[in-house]
This record gives sequence, structure tokens and C-alpha cells, in this order.
Amino acid sequence: MKLALIGFGQAGGKVVDEFLKYDAEVDGGFVGAAIAVNSATADLHGLDRVPEENRVLIGQSRVKGHGVGADNELGAQIAEADIDEIQAAIDRVPVHDLDAFLIVAGMGGGTGSGGAPVLATHLKRIYTEPVYGLGVLPGTDEGGIYTLNAARSFQTFVREVDNLLVFDNDSWRRTGESVGSGYDRINREIVERFGLLFAAGEVGADDEVAESVVDSSEVINTLSGGGISTVGYATETIEDDRGGFLSRFAEPDVDDVSSTNRMTSLIRKAALGRLTLPCEVDSADRALTVATGPPAYLNRKGIERGRKWLEEETGSMEVRGGDYPRRRRDDVGAVVLLSGVTDVPRVERLQQVAIEAKETTANVRAASEDEFSSLMDTGGEIDALF
Repeated sequence: MKLALIGFGQAGGKVVDEFLKYDAEVDGGFVGAAIAVNSATADLHGLDRVPEENRVLIGQSRVKGHGVGADNELGAQIAEADIDEIQAAIDRVPVHDLDAFLIVAGMGGGTGSGGAPVLATHLKRIYTEPVYGLGVLPGTDEGGIYTLNAARSFQTFVREVDNLLVFDNDSWRRTGESVGSGYDRINREIVERFGLLFAAGEVGADDEVAESVVDSSEVINTLSGGGISTVGYATETIEDDRGGFLSRFAEPDVDDVSSTNRMTSLIRKAALGRLTLPCEVDSADRALTVATGPPAYLNRKGIERGRKWLEEETGSMEVRGGDYPRRRRDDVGAVVLLSGVTDVPRVERLQQVAIEAKETTANVRAASEDEFSSLMDTGGEIDALF
């Protein structure tokens, strides 16, 4: 699947940078173009792989390149004001070669959470290609303002994109891990899971051709119903199933029964293990599973059994499956995309935060108006004394 990646804000830019690195490592070919948009000059300078000409600084007249200070309303305003500057960068992208746009943003900051939905609205108005979002939720320990930003922007982002893929930092942070190393590892987890999904249908001249190709239409159809999506991934190191060492040059001696059971088990583990956004699997409307690894180990019977199990687990007839051969690997894996999920405790908590914030704001405004009215009444009484 060929994508135009647009990183909005600090977190979005870093994830796009990591996507470029991963795409080069696996020779995936899924990155058609990469753009970074930010209101902070320092964040754009900190990127390593996004081309200089594709780094767009917005809001210079208002924030002077210093960022919006976690103010997502300001982030939305400057995105609207400078949308033409963003469009100028997109105009340099060969859109006719693309399957979709993917806007990547951290939901806790100001620039990304405010500006990403604005850009999604703009792109959908102009282009016929799907516009997806990849939203990264902040950890609950990162501070109240970041949780509030995520609560406010999440619903808007979901509404404006064709589908919102979500990664929840709360489920992936490790106790005692430093902020820097934690984010680097988490960014890698993000791109490995979503990168394998997007790379599955991109086949080069020297690549192994899949028995059942997962092309862009399979992914697009799985995401077509809108809503929220999450991805699971499971992997297992392999050796020759009859006890020998796995060679990258000779054909392995594969036991069909073992290979079938392994593949089925990996698909189950991917769906029931740690998802990018934890949810109840049976709440998914649609699903897609992709088996990855050396071709000899991508057992068709195992993949089909796993796909049928996923149908039963989700209760959906829209479950697609296929394989993505990766010859020079010593592991076998399975990626599972669950789309249109609804039973998501983290999102329910965010919605509650948004409701409480709205009620608090209304109460504070009402109290302020009462105090002002009282002050004005007191002022009138004082004037009457003179």
C-alpha cells in the first residue's frame, strides 16, 4: 500500500521519521512521500530522514517558531490559517501514485491534536484517495493537559478521517523507563506493526510473490467502514522443524503439521495479545490478518484456520487474510487489523474526560458571570451613595 505520510506536530514528525527508517530497512516500498508539519522550528530541525523541503513550519506570524504550548485550539487556528503552505508541500507529491494519505499525530500535544483534524478535512475535500489518521494517545501519567487535549481532539479526528488507527502509549510504557528511551522504543513498536501491514502488498522485482496477496484494496476495504482501528502482532523465532538449524540459503525442512499449528497460534496471539489499542475483539466490524516470514513457513492451511477463527471471534463475515513473504528472516509472524472496534475502555474514559471538562468549563463560566454581575450591582450601589 503506497502512502503519503504527513507527520503533524512533534510526535507525528518523529513517527514519520521512524517510518522512513523502517521502510528502508525492510525494503517495504510503502512510503510514497513523507511530510512533517510543525509550529516549532526546533522540532523540525530534530528530524533525520524527512527531506528538508518537506518540512513545513506553520504559525510563524503568531508563535514565531516556538510552538503552541500544548494549546490545541491555537494549533487548529494556525493550521487553518496556513493550510496553503501545507498544500504547497503536498502539491510536490505524485498523488496519482498513492493509495491513501496517512496523517500521524500525537493526541496530547497542541499542534498535532489541533491541526491534524483540520488537515484531514482539507484533504478529503480535495482528493478522492482515502485519508486515514494514526493517533498516538498520551500516557495518563504525562499530565492532565495532555489527557484533556486527547479527549477534545479524539472525537474530531475520528469524524474527519476515513478511519483512525490508534496507538495507546498507556499500554506500552514500561515502569522505570526513561522518557527518551521509552518514546524511541514505542515509536519502533508503532512503525513495526503498522509498517508490516502497509508493506504487505508492495512487491519489488526481486521479492517473493505471496500465494494470497494482501494488496491495497484489501486494506482499504477493511478500513472502509470508518471508526477506530487497532493492530495486533505476534512473532516466533523458527528453526528447522525437524531439529536442524534454519538456513537463509537452503530450503528448510518443514513439518506441515507443526507449521499449520504455529501459524494458527500466531494469529490467535496477535488478536488476543497486546493490541496497539486494547479492546474487545468481538466488537470489531471487520478484520484482516497477514502472515509474514520465510515462504516455506507461511502455511496456507494455518492461515485459513486462523482467518476462520477470527471470523468466529469477531462475529464478522468481513475477515480477510493473506501472506507477506520475507525470505531473509528467522522468524514467522502474524499481523491482525481489527477495524471499527467499539468496546474500547480507553476511549470511553477519554469521552468521560471530555464531558467532565465541558461541564467544568460551563460551571466556571457561569460562576464568573455571576461574580461579574454581582460586582456590577455593588458598583451601582456605591455610585448611588455619591
